[in-house]
Amino acid sequence: MAIVPKIVLIKQPDDCRLLLFFVCDKDSFIMKPFTSTVKNLINKIPEGRVCTYGIIAACAGNPKAARQVARILHSCSKKDGLPWYRVVNRNGKISLKPSCGFEVQKQLLEGEGIVFGLRNIIDLEMLLWLP
Repeated sequence: MAIVPKIVLIKQPDDCRLLLFFVCDKDSFIMKPFTSTVKNLINKIPEGRVCTYGIIAACAGNPKAARQVARILHSCSKKDGLPWYRVVNRNGKISLKPSCGFEVQKQLLEGEGIVFGLRNIIDLEMLLWLP
């Protein structure tokens, strides 16, 4: 059976903005526009380029949500086929720790032609993608 999303508008108390939610009946799944926008932006990062968590968050509408971008990547990359490895921190570094994904991300980026400088820093002036 197909899941048909319903659009729900919610007005927050003391706030003139309306929040838009997409609600699916199955398992009460709710996907906010922020999550959807983050996924779309990540999918647009071209091969051989990178973007930062903070830029993705800001372009998705919440400049203070860089950590939320990391959570979305953690929970959605595999199931949605996101190019997670193209997202780095604001200093041009891989945020994952050695033996916890750092080597995999570095290898995937190098496979796309990304060159790392001293201390494994990516030159964001040359390789930063801006939406």
